[in-house]
Amino acid sequence: MTTIKAGAVRFKLYPEDHLPRHAHGLYAGIEVVVQLGAERTVTLASRNDAIQPKDAKRSDVRKILNAAATHFDALVDAWEKMHQ
Repeated sequence: MTTIKAGAVRFKLYPEDHLPRHAHGLYAGIEVVVQLGAERTVTLASRNDAIQPKDAKRSDVRKILNAAATHFDALVDAWEKMHQ
């Protein structure tokens, strides 16, 4: 597992994890699965457990997505190194 810190947000990437390319963002007691798409797109993963807990504040989710966009290159580099 690799951890990347982005201020108060932490991202975890797992070597045995599946496609599509993604990271698990953690902040304020919530976890958000962030898809790292083509052309530097960062979106909430399209899966039922993309936000845990489900009642997480939108502002916290947005903070994680913004951090992922800011640190996109580092997240993708870490993912690619693990999944070669």
